[in-house]
Amino acid sequence: MSVPDYMQCAEDHQTLLVVVQPVGVVSEDNFFRIYKRISSVSQVSVRDSQRVLCIRYRHHYPPENNEWGDFQTHRKVVGLVTVTDCRSARDWPQTLEKFHMQKELYGSTLYDSRLFVFGLQGGVAEQPRTDVAFYPSYDDCQAVEKRVEDFIESLFIVLESKRLDRATDKSGDKIPLLCVPFEKKDFVGLDTDSRHYKKRCQGRTRKHVGDLCLQAGMLQDALVHYHVAVELLRSVNDFLWLGAALEGLCSASVIYHYPGGTGGQSGARRFLGNSPADAANRHRPGALTTNGINADTSAEIGRAKNCLSPEDIVDRYKEAISCYSKYKNAGVIELEACVKAVRILAIQKRSMEASEFLQNAVYINLRQLSEEEKIQRYSILSELYELIGFRRKSAFFKRVAAMQCVAPSIAEPGWRACYKLLLETLPGYSLSLDPKDFNKGTHRGWAAVQMRLLHELVYASRRMGNPALSVRHLSFLLQTMLDFLSDQEKKDVTQSLESYTSKCPGTMEVITLPDGLTLLPVPFTKLPIVRRVQLLNLPTSLRPQKMKSLLGQSVSAKSPFIYSPITAHSRGEERSKKIDFQWVQGDVCEVQLMVYNPMPFELRVENMGLLTSGVEFESLPAALSLPAESGLYPVTLVGVPQTTGTITVNGYHTTVFGVFSDCLLDNLPGLKTSGSSVEVIPALPRLQISTSLPRSAHSLQPSSGDEISTNVSVQLYNGETQQLIIKLENIGMEPLEKLEVTSKMLTTKEKLYGDFLSWKLEEARAQLPLQPGEVATITVSIRAKLDFSCQENVLQDLSDDGISVSGFALCSPFRQVVRPRADGKPASAPEGGRPGDTSQAKTLEAVLSFKYSGGPGHAEGYYRSLALGLHVEVEPSVFFSRVSTLPATSTRQCHLLLDVFNCAEHELTVRARSSEELTLHPGECQRMAIQVDKFDFESFPESPGEKGQFANSKQLEEERQAARSLEINDVLVDGQPCDREAAACRVGDPVRLEVRLTNRSARSVGPFALSVVPFQDHRNGVHSYDLHGAVSFVGSSTFYLDTVQPSGQSACLGALLFLHTGDFSLHIRSQADGKSKELPRSWLCLPGVRVRALEAQA
Repeated sequence: MSVPDYMQCAEDHQTLLVVVQPVGVVSEDNFFRIYKRISSVSQVSVRDSQRVLCIRYRHHYPPENNEWGDFQTHRKVVGLVTVTDCRSARDWPQTLEKFHMQKELYGSTLYDSRLFVFGLQGGVAEQPRTDVAFYPSYDDCQAVEKRVEDFIESLFIVLESKRLDRATDKSGDKIPLLCVPFEKKDFVGLDTDSRHYKKRCQGRTRKHVGDLCLQAGMLQDALVHYHVAVELLRSVNDFLWLGAALEGLCSASVIYHYPGGTGGQSGARRFLGNSPADAANRHRPGALTTNGINADTSAEIGRAKNCLSPEDIVDRYKEAISCYSKYKNAGVIELEACVKAVRILAIQKRSMEASEFLQNAVYINLRQLSEEEKIQRYSILSELYELIGFRRKSAFFKRVAAMQCVAPSIAEPGWRACYKLLLETLPGYSLSLDPKDFNKGTHRGWAAVQMRLLHELVYASRRMGNPALSVRHLSFLLQTMLDFLSDQEKKDVTQSLESYTSKCPGTMEVITLPDGLTLLPVPFTKLPIVRRVQLLNLPTSLRPQKMKSLLGQSVSAKSPFIYSPITAHSRGEERSKKIDFQWVQGDVCEVQLMVYNPMPFELRVENMGLLTSGVEFESLPAALSLPAESGLYPVTLVGVPQTTGTITVNGYHTTVFGVFSDCLLDNLPGLKTSGSSVEVIPALPRLQISTSLPRSAHSLQPSSGDEISTNVSVQLYNGETQQLIIKLENIGMEPLEKLEVTSKMLTTKEKLYGDFLSWKLEEARAQLPLQPGEVATITVSIRAKLDFSCQENVLQDLSDDGISVSGFALCSPFRQVVRPRADGKPASAPEGGRPGDTSQAKTLEAVLSFKYSGGPGHAEGYYRSLALGLHVEVEPSVFFSRVSTLPATSTRQCHLLLDVFNCAEHELTVRARSSEELTLHPGECQRMAIQVDKFDFESFPESPGEKGQFANSKQLEEERQAARSLEINDVLVDGQPCDREAAACRVGDPVRLEVRLTNRSARSVGPFALSVVPFQDHRNGVHSYDLHGAVSFVGSSTFYLDTVQPSGQSACLGALLFLHTGDFSLHIRSQADGKSKELPRSWLCLPGVRVRALEAQA
């Protein structure tokens, strides 16, 4: 026996072997259609009996195995069914002849045979024959199963007759010796009359009768015969047949204990009426044991005694295999016995003992097997190891079988079969082709073996001519085994992958194999490794802001409630992944990834972009090159949302080594993200700002934290005004419909006089709506007016000059060059710079904000804000180091005396009203006097310094009210105002004097008296009031005034007569009615009245 049947089970010992074969030319499809229907009749209940006949069908069976039919009767071909096509009567004789030739092949053991003829109709087909069945076609053959059942019943008749003949053989001592093929030459010349020989013959016959009883459905009789045969054969040391008897005993016990079969799901046979109770209570008329005990008694004995226990079954199998191992030519029998024992142990869940049987099966030396037989042997070993739970061992033999498919000795290697077997080994090595299984934590299995297996899959798929499959497996190897590859292996794998993808790029499509297995795509989530994903807000100048409403921004307009705990809870869940800023339709949006290159060489990533959902999104791919083992490296991916709604960033896509990958964030282990969803609002216009000033190196930092998009700077001298021209260009796709401009001074300690920034929007708003590409211009005036009087180092420097205001003329403005300082004097204070240096400059900072909106975003209540930062360096120009006053020469104006210092580095020209110009060189100081208009007390605020001059607030209020009582507007001498120059008159001529007063207070004043006293100022601090011989009054020198109403006016008229020439001054005094106290001059704002008396004309 040379060809083992690896599919045999212990229960196969009770089956009848029927071979089904085609005769002539029969298509494979038609044959297996009929074969399937024939093999469906695997159990047949014997008519008028409770026995069941079990049939085992084979469409191929080696004739040499049939020679072992006496050794084990289930190996004997007892039935033959042939299938043939015959289209005409002329072909019938030839077909019939082929049928008889086929019968001769198994003729020595056949009980009966059948020929199924398809396609022949007519006279021949109508002739009744028991061994031939005619059918019109393969589709019209409903009676096939019935014919097969009839055929099985005929086999049973022959089987039963043979059993009865052997069981009731009364031939005495002349029992034939049953032999296996290789024993026939060994028994030549033996003494057939010896007792030893006779026992041998009896033992073998009893064993053979046991086989027939088992096939005939007489389980308990078979057990009895096997027991007797074991005792007889053991006594004569007939080990080969002893092993067969023991195996038969085990098979009968297995059938009793495991009626469902031991062949697993595919080979299980549930035999009807073959339960232990049925077998025990079955009545078989005419079936006698060797001792003549009836069947019922035999069944009781068998149940109690003859049937082996499950543990004894395994022990008897071990003994049987030990007996077989003594014979070199019984290797196939031994191998099959091991396989049967393993299947039984698998049911008993005794895996370790089963592995011992399998280990023995591995080392059984058979004849020189063909490559196909080797593949079959290793495959069966793999299945058996899988059956007992030894998955890695199973995978090992499956891989050996795969390698055997492409052995060098095979002319046409079966790469497809090799690839299929390799795929079946994956579970045994804890290897899955689903990349997600490798993101679940600790790596399972031996990485070195797994990498070897993946390499073999790559090679096998390439030899199959399927480059896409090679790319997929190599990508899987690189992705899942990256941590276990050495640096050199990483280079080799990537070079191979680039070579494969140059012919067939890797895709994200699912690959479906012919057997239905699907290979999922393998995204390169480790090339590069992404550690963090962050959605970035738009730049400050592009961020949309919601116009404030009465309900606030956080309340949906769809709900009438300001707050609802239900909606708040649901919003909280949405915010777990939704970010609190917005993107704008049509604007470029950014997502930042922190990536890491784990490769020992530079990694080139091409076509890297975002994967999104919820909103139509145009991803703008990027390409990057990461240095070897770069560490965390920031990468920014950009795209443009085309519609509105909520957009979710699901991942990113890359092309690395020619493999396109879609990497989802959910599949990235150890990823940190602050959220992946953001709202996209309708489109808004975009403004780009440009100015006439240069950009500033100073970046303004407002206290509000807002960012400034553009910073400009300018240097101004104190008091200088400069025009800033701002151009706003609409670079977006939506028209600009609304524009607002505001300014804000940043925190400063400097006191600013006047408007720092001023502009007019009428011209810019006239251009609205501003279409895309158009430009609006706004002119902003920058005016710097600061107080530099607090520069202590400058004041100290100038105070040493000893400038005095005395001794100068009181006429129109004057100037005098200050004497130069000594050369040895320090040029600057210890902590301050020289006037005119940049250290004396002051800084002003302001922010111009442009709020604008338009397009669909404006309709939804959104706007944008653009900020322009303005940095102004203000340098002192003219410094007034000292300020003094001179007595008033006019009722409308007064004189200010100023020391003017040029702090600039350039020559300056100073002009005060209509005064002549004053030119100052750098660092030069000059003195000038200017006339200024008087101010109205009612419009002048209280000075904090006044409170220190009076004892209490009541006295202060009285003084201020009195000062606001009367004001002498004009003093006219001879009809001429004398507030500027001295009035001229002639000696001896009466001069008309008129004093005009106005009540500036809010209440009536008076009555009081106004006196005019003349005097002469000698310019040396001496005033002469004794002028009786020089000046005379025409009338009284005192004027009495009644009550003057608020805003009322009054006038005092008189005349003077000058008797001598000279310069005279008039002192006007006032007294309250009934009081001797003179009111202060400052209360009346009295001017200095000067009169020049000239010689009388002849």
